Amino acid sequence: MFFIDTIELTGLGNRHYLAGGPHTAVAVDPPRDIDQVLAAAARRGVRITHVVETHLHNDYVTGGLELARVTGAAYLVPAGAHVSFARVPVADGDTVTVDSGLELRAVATPGHTPHHLSYVLRERERPVAVFTGGALLIGTVGRPDLVEPRLTERLARAQYASAHRLAAELPDTTSVLPTHGFGSFCSSAGTEGDTTTIGKEKATNAVLTRDVDSFVAGLLAGLDDVPAYYAHMGPANAAGPAPVDLTPPAVADAGEIAARLAAGEWVVDLRGRIAFAEGHVAGSFNFEADGKLATYLAWLIPWGKPVTLLAESPEQLASAQRELVRVGIDRPAAAATGKPERWVAEGASLASFPRSTFAGLAERGTDGVVVLDVRRDSERAGGHIAGSVHIPVHEVRQRLGEVPAGTVWVHCAGGARAAIAASLLDAAGRDVVAVDDGFDAAADAGLTVVTG
Repeated sequence: MFFIDTIELTGLGNRHYLAGGPHTAVAVDPPRDIDQVLAAAARRGVRITHVVETHLHNDYVTGGLELARVTGAAYLVPAGAHVSFARVPVADGDTVTVDSGLELRAVATPGHTPHHLSYVLRERERPVAVFTGGALLIGTVGRPDLVEPRLTERLARAQYASAHRLAAELPDTTSVLPTHGFGSFCSSAGTEGDTTTIGKEKATNAVLTRDVDSFVAGLLAGLDDVPAYYAHMGPANAAGPAPVDLTPPAVADAGEIAARLAAGEWVVDLRGRIAFAEGHVAGSFNFEADGKLATYLAWLIPWGKPVTLLAESPEQLASAQRELVRVGIDRPAAAATGKPERWVAEGASLASFPRSTFAGLAERGTDGVVVLDVRRDSERAGGHIAGSVHIPVHEVRQRLGEVPAGTVWVHCAGGARAAIAASLLDAAGRDVVAVDDGFDAAADAGLTVVTG
């Protein structure tokens, strides 16, 4: 008998796996904070003998090197990946024994990266699952444009061939277990569903139902913005990430928070957007701990800029630290927890701004205000409010000068990114209203929504 445990990282939209038998196991694409993988192995009562990477990741810092060091496991990395540390290079067709009667076979599946491998888990030579990394996802494939723009079309065609190889070589019943595709920007398109098999993908996935030219054309046309921090993930993984330090940061009082703001550092409030709008430290930015904190903070912050975290509780702070080390933001400069009144000097007042809905905007009318749409280009193409200004959230801070004068009603698709943008505008001294509403409500409220 074998087992496969899934470790979900919802903030980054990824999954990682521990698979094995009664005694030993393999970890696949482990996260930076390896304690979760170690805990999963402890619950199973197994020893991790192998750690494998499907590819050098572009969206997070791996924990593979440290996990192999701590457990004494063999660290298997695609032979084509150029790295600066000792590892076991793996090539197409290589096999390793995971436990008695259970083996892992490497299959070359280039496309997401040139060196990408998938790993087929075989029980007594029968394929039962395939760890596909960014090769074959649920209903789509991984992006081919994260390595080098000149390689994008070539890698897209390789991605097509790799998916067809998996579909041809594996039984329809084989479980497909991707790393990306659950909200990760490494996915080339949105995914639906929680589980899949080779057979299901052969029936529904465009890479397996369309001809190569139409598939590649559609794939390339649908590629969206790449988070800026991705540029730092590959080099970090190739160099060999250092162990993480999740101990609490130094405590900042009101004076230090003010000094860090005055020095141009980032002070990030992790509380929910409702609480932030009602009262916050002037100049601070709102990145909700319960949202896609790591993705958007790492995307927007100038790389290497010191960050001070403000949290409502030590637990919220610890969770945020864990999220951030996964994308290479290792140590906050300082932190504070509790109520926002404790984060400002005695006698000073908190800043605030109003929130509303699309119905509120329709009632007020769009004349005389700025409607700022901070969704991505692909989202706006599906429909936008007539007369609105468009600046994607990750560009707002650099393009503040392009936001016309007047009160800014800022919206996204659901409210979370609008809250980030509203905090950036508020910190810059603009009058802002955060629209905390689903975009589908815009037309229902009577606002004119146009496409194109």
